[in-house]
Formats: sequence, C-alpha cells, structure tokens
Amino acid sequence: MPQAPSQTRRRALPKAARREQLIKATIKCIARKGLAATTMMDITRSAGLSTGIVNLHFKSKELLLVETLRHVADEYKEGFDSIMLDDKLSAQAKLRSIVAYDFSARIINRNKLAVWFAFLGEVKACPLYRKICSRHDDDINRKMADLFQGLIDSHDQDFDCELFASGYSALTDGLWLDILLSPSRTTTRKAEQVAWQYLSELIA
Repeated sequence: MPQAPSQTRRRALPKAARREQLIKATIKCIARKGLAATTMMDITRSAGLSTGIVNLHFKSKELLLVETLRHVADEYKEGFDSIMLDDKLSAQAKLRSIVAYDFSARIINRNKLAVWFAFLGEVKACPLYRKICSRHDDDINRKMADLFQGLIDSHDQDFDCELFASGYSALTDGLWLDILLSPSRTTTRKAEQVAWQYLSELIA
C-alpha cells in the first residue's frame, strides 16, 4: 500500500530537522514529567515517531538529554552573542538589549525554563551537565563584565565588574525561577524592572 504523503514527509526530513524535532519533544516531556520520569517512549509518542527512528539519531536517553541541554544553552547564547557582537549598538544600548532579551518571550517560555532548572538541579550528580552549563555561564559572565567595564570606565568609577556580572547572573536565574513558580506574583514586566533596579547604579 502506498504511504500517505504525511508519512513520507516525516521520514524524509533531513537529519538536523529530525534531531530538532526530537529535542523539542524532549523539552515538552521534561517540562511535564521531569528528567528522571521522562522515558524514551514518552518522547517518541510526543514526537509522533517510532522508537527505531529515535534510536537512529540518539542511541540512548542520556545522549538525547545531553543534546537537549546543549540546545537550550546554545539557543540562549546565540541570542546573547548577536547583541554583544552588534557594532551599531553602544555599550548602554547593548545592556538595555540584553535585559530586554532576558525577559522576552523567546526566553520566558515555561517549558524551556522548566527544562533549564531541571538540568541545573542535576549538575552536582552529572559532571557533563555541569560542564555544559558552566562553559556557557563563564563566557557570558566574562562578556558581561567587559561590557560593565566599558560603562564604568566612562564614569571613572572604581567598581568590581566581575562581581557585578556574577550578581546579575544570579539575579536573572532567581527571577526566571520566580516567574516559573509564581507567575502571578513575579510577572515578566516586574522581573525586568527588578533587573533594571539592580543595574541602575551602573547606568545612572
């Protein structure tokens, strides 16, 4: 019997598109059930694929989880870097754009936030998770410190920019968690205002 067009299209997807489809399904499953409770069967059902196709791209659940973490971390980093590398923006404009980005709809997605914190909760038990998260965080904090230093130099202030960058990173993580757990108490708008309150000393 000839295959339906939709079945043919599903099987004909390029490798990269198929992997992204599986990662998106994994994000949904982790957000709903958590890391430990999510099974390969959950993921295949969510993606609408057979176990054989999933195993073709990811040999194990652990490999799929690692790639899902990399995907979420890389996605954030790509948006962050696009702002930092924009030569048309001044240091202050970059700072404003980064805060707006941190609390934009692209970042404030309940599934992605849930997945990010699910992985953060496992970094102590899984060195690879810790390595992936630390690599991104270290690079972002270093670039934020450089950005702060440029603003501080213009004001001729004595300021610990690395400490300030670490503080901003901790603040955003806390605000994202508040948005995830108590969205009625900590709205996206309120969270962005809190971030600006923290930065007001620097950009005043």
